[in-house]
Amino acid sequence: MSLHSLHIISFDVPYPPDYGGVIDIFYKIKKLHEKKIDIYLHCFIYGRNRRTELEQYCKKVYYYPRILALKYFFSTKPFIVKSRCNTLLLSNLEQDNFPILFEGLHSTFFLKHKNLKQRLKIVRMHNIEHKYYFSLSKYEKSPSKWFYFITEAIKLKFYERILHKADYILSISQKEQEYFEKKYKNSIYIPAFHQNEELKSQVGIGKYILYHGNLSVKENENALFFLIDKVFSKIDFEVVVAGKNAGQKLQEKIKKVNNIKLFNNPKSEKMAELIKNAQISVLFTLQTTGLKLKLINSLFESRFCIANDKMLFGTKLDKICIVANSPQDIINEIESFIDKRFSLVEIEMRKEILLREYSNENNVTEILNLL
Repeated sequence: MSLHSLHIISFDVPYPPDYGGVIDIFYKIKKLHEKKIDIYLHCFIYGRNRRTELEQYCKKVYYYPRILALKYFFSTKPFIVKSRCNTLLLSNLEQDNFPILFEGLHSTFFLKHKNLKQRLKIVRMHNIEHKYYFSLSKYEKSPSKWFYFITEAIKLKFYERILHKADYILSISQKEQEYFEKKYKNSIYIPAFHQNEELKSQVGIGKYILYHGNLSVKENENALFFLIDKVFSKIDFEVVVAGKNAGQKLQEKIKKVNNIKLFNNPKSEKMAELIKNAQISVLFTLQTTGLKLKLINSLFESRFCIANDKMLFGTKLDKICIVANSPQDIINEIESFIDKRFSLVEIEMRKEILLREYSNENNVTEILNLL
């Protein structure tokens, strides 16, 4: 077994790193590359194209189509797993004896295959997937999508037992670490990899309140609808909403509220500018699953951050956030901090906690120790 080579199976093409799961994968690849690890990257394609940028960090990049066949909906295996079964992937893994890192339960179709029995196998869990899909079902109004989410949640709960075949599970939050360690006894807490190597938050006073995220993700869309109705439409301050692929219904709703401005699909430079110049970033979610990377990015790059308990769940970041849960509490905190100067004291406190708890350097060292 080589200590200098690693297969990584990614559920999606991890470039550009512009949403939660692929951000963790891309910056993990980048950090492993810095440590002179030869990476053999295997990506499933659906909606995102091949990217030559990945070749500067990987020894070789393989691409496989994700097969969205109707018959897979009726499989006993979860659709997110069954649609990523490809015999060519197995064949490519069999060419050597390097360790294998499976990104997400999605990519684990071959985890217990007899031909990989002697290999070191690590699974990075981005969520407790059955809990995540169950949460999605709670807020889904379409009957067909609700049925998909609820059946997928049931399948994922039973399928998760495959993790007994992993040598290690890398959990992404403290609470999920407790869950996986209790069930499988082989879990290690490694926080999400991210783009931030240094704190960029600016002293002074910003210009507006910001909500940002992937707006096509139902979880974010639901949270934003809630905030528009209960918070943003009730205040007189300027609100900026920025992110990917805002749906038509969301765009129309924002148009009806005078103090909200939408930046749909801003370029990465523009998004960084919007985060940097905000006075308050509102980080709100209706579910506790996974680790919210936008929380980490906001704390590294923005000024004051208002977050609810569900957003902070299992993160140890409540000391450097303004915690507010009810709409009225959020409004009260906005009014308290909208004109307050962000100081060097706050920056130093953030730096101490973030660079201790969310260091890419520490994270990659933990993974190298497993190899």
